[in-house]
Amino acid sequence: MSLDTEILEPGGPTDVPFDSALSERYLVYALSTITARSLPDVRDGLKPVHRRLLWAMRLLRLDPASGYKKCARVVGDVIGKYHPHGDQSVYDAMVRLAQTFALRYPLVDGQGNFGNIDGDNAAAYRYTEARLTQVAIDLMAGLDENAVDFRATYNGEEEEPELFPGLFPNLLANGAAGIAVGMATSIPPHNAAELMNAAVALIDNPQTNVLDYVSGPDFPTGGLVVDSPAAIAESYATGRGSFRVRAKIEKVTEKGGGWHLIVSEIPYGVQKGKLIEGIAELINEKKLPILGDVRDESAEDIRVVLEPRSRTVDAETLMESLYRLSDLEVRVPLNLNVLDKHRTPRVMSLGEAIAAWVEHQFVVLRRRSQHRLDKIADRLELVGGYIIAFLNLDRVIHIIRTEDEPKPVMMAEFQLTDRQAEAILNMRLRSLRRLEEMELRREQEALLKEQAELETLLSSDARQRTRMKRDLGKMIERYGLDTPLGARRTTIREAGPTREIPLEAMIEREPITVILSQRGWIRAMKGHVELASAETLKFKEGDGPLFAFHAQTTDKLLLAADNGRFYTLGGDKLPGGRGFGEPVRLMVDLDGERQIIALLPASASPKLLVAATDGRGFVVNAADVIAETRKGKQVVTPRAGAQLKLVRPIAAQDDAVAAIGDNRKMLVFPLSEVAELARGQGVQLQRYRDGGLADARTFRMEDGLSWAMGGETGRTRTESDLSPWRATRGAAGRMAPNGFPRDNRF
Repeated sequence: MSLDTEILEPGGPTDVPFDSALSERYLVYALSTITARSLPDVRDGLKPVHRRLLWAMRLLRLDPASGYKKCARVVGDVIGKYHPHGDQSVYDAMVRLAQTFALRYPLVDGQGNFGNIDGDNAAAYRYTEARLTQVAIDLMAGLDENAVDFRATYNGEEEEPELFPGLFPNLLANGAAGIAVGMATSIPPHNAAELMNAAVALIDNPQTNVLDYVSGPDFPTGGLVVDSPAAIAESYATGRGSFRVRAKIEKVTEKGGGWHLIVSEIPYGVQKGKLIEGIAELINEKKLPILGDVRDESAEDIRVVLEPRSRTVDAETLMESLYRLSDLEVRVPLNLNVLDKHRTPRVMSLGEAIAAWVEHQFVVLRRRSQHRLDKIADRLELVGGYIIAFLNLDRVIHIIRTEDEPKPVMMAEFQLTDRQAEAILNMRLRSLRRLEEMELRREQEALLKEQAELETLLSSDARQRTRMKRDLGKMIERYGLDTPLGARRTTIREAGPTREIPLEAMIEREPITVILSQRGWIRAMKGHVELASAETLKFKEGDGPLFAFHAQTTDKLLLAADNGRFYTLGGDKLPGGRGFGEPVRLMVDLDGERQIIALLPASASPKLLVAATDGRGFVVNAADVIAETRKGKQVVTPRAGAQLKLVRPIAAQDDAVAAIGDNRKMLVFPLSEVAELARGQGVQLQRYRDGGLADARTFRMEDGLSWAMGGETGRTRTESDLSPWRATRGAAGRMAPNGFPRDNRF
């Protein structure tokens, strides 16, 4: 259902459906935003605000040879005469045109604080000054020669050009970015010399592949484009895509074997201040443990120093990690959405954009040539009149002295036009000398020669192509790859995608001894200390050791609770060995009522045997029980009344399982009979009438079953003949051998 609304029209109020009235007016707004604000023109690469800025500066005669003028003066002229918008938005646009890190070929030469690559803002426009650059002059060349159309300004008091005619490929050379209604544009900067070489090739052969000349974007901040040639070609062919841009990083070796990384170029559009903050945050939050420090030593040039945690860190790994985790690698989008010569927005390929610019330049060439022809014709008319006057000088003077109205008399006697007669009457006496006639004759000959050349040029497409290539050749000399401004800054070098760096590579590998107390306090001592000494370590009163083992800082430690839930701890994140450590329950979401059943490195064995108090268990891959969050991962789901009893690593050669119950009955069966699961209750390892499972382990049948004798001797006993206890999984078993420990544990 649509609501009717009353619209006031010149003829009086009119009832219009509300939805149609809204859609029509929104469409007008959208078109205005697209065509008159946000999208650049393919012919000069400018939006209206930039075009008006440069036009106002040209009228203020702010050419490169003149002095600077306050930016406040320029902004005032722009918003007063041409662009009735906020002064801050106009000044922001002007500032960007002057920033050498934002524009590949700056159009404004700024004096004062125009911001910096750290992200600091420019000073207020009352403090800064500006003038045009030579690039802007080249872009506006031909404005006085009827090369483009002019239109009235918003108040009808002034005129402004609809676009700029100059022979500089500004759209692709400086790029553009904008968000309109329902569409956007994003064009990275390119090398002007490459673009003009491609344009010359297109003039000779419209089927030329422009990628033979344009290798890729050329950013003012340098960097490396690491996409493959196929990916770059695909983006340019469709006009949509993105480029992977990396910072330029070099490894510098120090005396003594140490080293550090130097960042000398950063990706386009990245603020150096925020980049360094992001890297510092990685260090503070220990997301990149192999990076030790970051320092900004930049002055005129960028110099960011990255110190590794130690000299043993692999440089390539550190660089790959930085590319993945920081803005040292970004994606610069390509969306070649522009206004064509009919002011219609559309996405072009790179070849189409260059061809559209070349087509515009031919229109400019013809218009400038025709304008010059008209000027020559006007001058030839006057020169012809002057020559007649010199040939009949005495008679002309006599007419002027004697006649009340000399003009019609002269026109009738010498067949002069009105303009010729008026020009003769306005001549100064100092012009009446013999040399003037000779100069007029020479001028006439030169003008006639130029006129003939221009007429030939306008009548011949081949001559126009030759002239265009010659003019482009002069521009290529000015912006060539061998000039300071035109030299390519961005390197095109293919590189593979940033790979996922394993945790072990991100952490400096060091030996540690992990100790967990009975009350759940955990710590890691440096080095592999004697495990027997763990008994003599300091513990809180009433506390003592529960688990102690050797590990590495790169290890992931598996902690299992009696409810069957597994948690993961990083070996590098454990508290140091000084003091009592920290409660492990602060590191994982472990309920205080739950008992810790096991703590071991995930690398201890690829497979684990897990079993509950009711005798049910299974084999699980150690990789499957690693948890990614503090909440852990439920692996064993014990039946009602049962709890997780044990977690045992399985050696590669183990082929049998020995289980013993609280009733002191032991059972031996093949390991192959135990199911391998990722989660669940498992299968019945041993059956009990009273009590439950006391202990279980895996072993190699050929080696027999060994257990410690106890006491200070440290002797072990091995039972090689296990046939009395061998049975199938789930049996009750027989009484343990003589000498088996009274605590029923292997």
